[in-house]
Amino acid sequence: MIKRRTFLINTGLALGAIAIAPTFAFNSTKRAIGIQLWTLRDTLPKDVKGVLAQVGKAGFTEVETFGYAADKGFFGTSVKDFKLILDDNGLKATSNHFDFNSMIKDGSTDLVQNYIETANQLGSEYVTIPYIVSELRGTTGDDYKKLALQINKVGELCKAGGLKLAYHNHDFEFTKFGSTNGYEILLNETDKNLVDFEIDLYWAVRAGHNPLQLFKEHPGRFKMWHVKDMDKVNPEWNAEIGTGSIDFKAIFAQAELAGMKRFYLEHESNYKPNPIESAVTSFNYISKSLI
Repeated sequence: MIKRRTFLINTGLALGAIAIAPTFAFNSTKRAIGIQLWTLRDTLPKDVKGVLAQVGKAGFTEVETFGYAADKGFFGTSVKDFKLILDDNGLKATSNHFDFNSMIKDGSTDLVQNYIETANQLGSEYVTIPYIVSELRGTTGDDYKKLALQINKVGELCKAGGLKLAYHNHDFEFTKFGSTNGYEILLNETDKNLVDFEIDLYWAVRAGHNPLQLFKEHPGRFKMWHVKDMDKVNPEWNAEIGTGSIDFKAIFAQAELAGMKRFYLEHESNYKPNPIESAVTSFNYISKSLI
């Protein structure tokens, strides 16, 4: 499973000049369909302009970014130019995955302020914590409580900067500590007024948890979702939405209880040779069957 922390710009199949037309016309009266750009991690760094054009043509209207670096912008594209490319393709970066590990390690807020400035320049609503490395999240329930305090501090900075903070999970947050687990600790110990949660439905299910139960226990906390399916044969693989084992119809039926305001399609592993075509297939299923 490829992780964001080990992201490498590797060789992948270039999109070239292939124009992918959506098989379902996007209905602007429906809830917007977003895409986490990590789905296109093999191609985006090599052709930012071309890949974002494909995303717009596919029918997406919102994106969630990854890969930002203070000295290089988005893969060598400045924040200003990245915003212009998004605008040209009818896209808005409503959320951004930024690396908070260094801030959590040394307590410096300089980088967080840079993230806030970047998100505001893009016109975003959210700054999102995507992944905490193992040595920083710790191995005990008390470690997760300390992590929650640090997350609250980031939330205060984001709120002061006119933004919202969200926390994105993988499966390790569900590690048990007695009668609870790391995810429950984060939900209970973070300030509802400062921290929202971007629940990754695949990782929650893979960790053995029912998202519907989480919605009931913590209503309104899950303002954003990552929507990716689980392969029916190998749970380590993703599947195009609607072809795997996750019951998204039941989950989307409880969007109001969860507090969901927006969601992002994501393919993280075992996607088809042409990632944008696979994303369009998932987009079409969501359009026709879930919203």
